[in-house]
This record gives sequence, C-alpha cells and structure tokens, in this order.
Amino acid sequence: MADKSCQKCGGVYSEKEISANLNTCPGCGFHYRMEPKERIEYLADKGSFVEFSQSLRSLNPIDLSGYQEKLSEAEAKAQMKDAVITGTCTIDGKPVVLGVMSFNFMGGSMGSVVGEKVTRALLKGAAEKKPVIIYTTSGGARMQEGIFSLLQMAKTSSAAAELARAGIPYFIVLCDPTTGGVTASFAMLADVTMAEPGALIGFAGPRVIEGTIRQTLPEGFQRAEFQMDKGFVDIIVPRDEQKKTISALIDLHRRSETRRVS
Repeated sequence: MADKSCQKCGGVYSEKEISANLNTCPGCGFHYRMEPKERIEYLADKGSFVEFSQSLRSLNPIDLSGYQEKLSEAEAKAQMKDAVITGTCTIDGKPVVLGVMSFNFMGGSMGSVVGEKVTRALLKGAAEKKPVIIYTTSGGARMQEGIFSLLQMAKTSSAAAELARAGIPYFIVLCDPTTGGVTASFAMLADVTMAEPGALIGFAGPRVIEGTIRQTLPEGFQRAEFQMDKGFVDIIVPRDEQKKTISALIDLHRRSETRRVS
C-alpha cells in the first residue's frame, strides 16, 4: 500500500497503518474522512447491523438534465444507493437505530432519499423506543432536486421532534464537514451533540462568510473545537472513544428514566 503524508503533522504512514488506527493519523490523531461501512464496523456489535430502507433511490423530480447520470456516477464511486445508510444494531448489547452519512456520494448532499431515510430512522426510534445515533457529513441540501431538497429540512426536524416527544434519546456525531441544510435541520436537534476532532461545522463555508462580511475570520473558525467553545457542540469525541461514549450516554439515559418512573 502507498504511504500517505498527514496534512496536519506531516508524518508519513502507510495506508495500512492509518486504516488500522480507525482512519486517523498514528502520530497526531488527525481524523481522515471515513465511509459508512467502516464506521458501522467499529461501532456496531459484530454481525448485529441490519439495514432498512435500502431500496430507496433518488428520482429526478424537477427533470434536471444530467442528474440521472450524476446519480449513477455517485453510486459507482461510493458503492451506495444514496448518501446515507440506516439500520438497526446493538452497541455493547444495547439496541439502537443507526444512520451514517457518506461525503463520497455527491458531497453527502441531502435530497429526497436522504431526508426520507433519516426521517424513517427517527420515527423508527420513536416507535420501537430505541435510541437514535446519526453520523453526519454533508455539503447541505442537494440543489439538483430544488425545493424537494429544502422540504427535507422541515421533514427531518419534525421527525426529531416526534422522537423528543416520545422521550427517546437522540445522539448526533458531527463529522468533517457538516454544513448547509443538514446543519440547519436534524444535525443540531439532538439531546447530545458530539463532534469528531477538527470537523468543519457550520452553515455557509468560511470563504463565503469572509467574502460577505469582508473580514478575516479567526483561526479555527467553524472547526469542532471553536463550535464547542461557542456552545454549538457538547463534546468532542475521538473515533476510538466513540463506541464507549455512546454506550455510556445510553446507560445514563436509562438510569434517568428509571429514577423518573420510580
């Protein structure tokens, strides 16, 4: 396998070393982007993940020229039917609903299918009383579907509200990057908002903001650490600690529920 130079510390490591370290730099811990199947492998108990809504595929609701070809190219590149995988699994023996987004599929953009799958995941959690965990990475709403993409913001937010009304915990892990309409909807509505170290989190990108306000932004602007300092993120969790952190959060919720009932 080829060697890779870390874009943060400059250390040179083989792809095998980086992969064995959960796609993080063995030297400085820099978090490379990760695909859903890799995440599911380290999060879900072995053999427990069962995918649902896998047959959903995007159409071309506004008859945009070339969109179907772009979808086919994205499917081949990401080896997925759209930008999110949803399913049920156990984490340390605890049943959960899990959703994991892929930036590899058209920049993790949220079109009708992504919105529908996220909505179904949230409503499934409410119906089956299972905590919902969603890993986000997205450039925002998918412009090729026009208003149908923007409608997903309201739909997913409504489903998150249903989960809250049912008293079921909802945990988000913000990955690099999480921006646009995803940030402006279901990604910021969780009970606990986690983020991976160094993840870019915001609505518009830094270059757009600088061009609009004509000012130089502070160093680290919109990174996970900046957002935690400003109160938009509750906790930054490195990849190798995520499973035990999520497991502990589920246990804390259960104890809280038990005390409330008794």
